[in-house]
Amino acid sequence: MYEIELKPEEFRLFRTYIYENVGISLGQEKSALVKGRLSKRLHALHMESFKEYYNYLINDTTGEELLFFVSAISTNVTSFFREEAQWRWLQEHLSELIATKKEKKIRIWSAGCSSGEEPYTILMFLQNHLKDFESWDIRILATDISPKVLSQAILGRYSSTQVEQLPKNIVMNSFEKMEVNNEIKYQIKPFLKEKVIFRLYNLVTDPFFFKNKFDMIFCRNVMIYFDETTRNKLIGRFIELLPKGSPLFLGSSESLSGHKEKLSLLGSSIYQKR
Repeated sequence: MYEIELKPEEFRLFRTYIYENVGISLGQEKSALVKGRLSKRLHALHMESFKEYYNYLINDTTGEELLFFVSAISTNVTSFFREEAQWRWLQEHLSELIATKKEKKIRIWSAGCSSGEEPYTILMFLQNHLKDFESWDIRILATDISPKVLSQAILGRYSSTQVEQLPKNIVMNSFEKMEVNNEIKYQIKPFLKEKVIFRLYNLVTDPFFFKNKFDMIFCRNVMIYFDETTRNKLIGRFIELLPKGSPLFLGSSESLSGHKEKLSLLGSSIYQKR
């Protein structure tokens, strides 16, 4: 397979396009990454230059090539009960967060849910720490821009390696063990899966159509790809969807530079609407 050169002017075109359409800000140092991750696609489409692929990308009216492009450029790394300090905090404060609720209804948004570990972790956590879990009306909106990882999340099936670090009682209560093609897999139980609504969603360009507010919002390790302007705009939209006192969970490597008059820092990248 011959090597196709990614010229500086071609890289600039991709940088502008992905920023305007997804909000991802690619630094100059990402040129090699873009070249490496898109080269196979060019060969698959029998193209001879990145400019030819760029024209194909911007002229695709279905939007499917944009989603392929984003999946190739972004990195989806996740696991169950990631950001351990946040779960410890939530365990300590869950009772006070739900104490003011007039009805037994919880609504949570997992924004950038990747392959589903985060929304399913939220359910496992509530299953273990929320009294009378079965009597609560719980719905989690789980969104991502990548159809590939979203299809994995909807399936809700994981390898032994992905669940081996979980406590045995959680594995027993939340998964069904099965054999698929001579491999042991762990399938999220239907009664948990039915509490999650998965949607393809672009946090930067899609409208915020939500009628109701969320009791919590998780948006972890998504904004590391965004510049400060895009981050501040997105946080402002999140704030509008959170009732007073509700938490917003970000990734441990993400911090806020704006909105400090509206949000209080509670713990490890955990913010609360004032």
